[in-house]
Amino acid sequence: KVIFFSSLAFAFLCLVSSSDPSPLQDFCVADPTASVKVNGFVCKDPTQVTANDFSFSGLHMAGNASNALGSKVTPVFADQLPALNTLGISMARLDYAVSGINPPHTHPRATEIFTVLEGTILVGFITSNPENKLITKVLNQGDVFVFPVGLVHFQQNVGTVNAVALAGLSSQNPGVVTVANAVFGSTPDIAPDVLAKAFQLDQSTVTMLQQKF
Repeated sequence: KVIFFSSLAFAFLCLVSSSDPSPLQDFCVADPTASVKVNGFVCKDPTQVTANDFSFSGLHMAGNASNALGSKVTPVFADQLPALNTLGISMARLDYAVSGINPPHTHPRATEIFTVLEGTILVGFITSNPENKLITKVLNQGDVFVFPVGLVHFQQNVGTVNAVALAGLSSQNPGVVTVANAVFGSTPDIAPDVLAKAFQLDQSTVTMLQQKF
């Protein structure tokens, strides 16, 4: 019984502590041209791999944050850097205009570690039900903050100049679910009466919000 329950506990620990599957070889450079669909990408023929598959250029260049949100995310996921396939990590550069925001969103497959390179950024995340506690902090250059996997979080430039941050994520494809886009911009639309009751709004307001997204 001791051996059985120890084995069961070990298996459960491995299950709950995992993120992306661990690689079973030195690398598995993504082959985006493959017709076969797998959980991730099919491996490129190792004999055809080059140093360029392990490199990404341009992260030193500022993203264009002249949009309604005042922010721009430049991802470096397996789609952009094929060698990240199966390695369980990725990153992104985030640029913010003054007062710009990265709106409330989640990464369903990754924890995020966030580092401010320039400027002053307000960050925050919300714990799960029933507490829904807001945990927030103002970060300055060199400060680091972590957003736990799956929780809704956001950032806002609260300084007087543009801000830049770098995010590391514990998945080759962390996914992004932007709350407003998902709720009010789904295809097809969620029935307005459902959203009206959920958000305690009248249906005309819901319809107006759906038109915006």
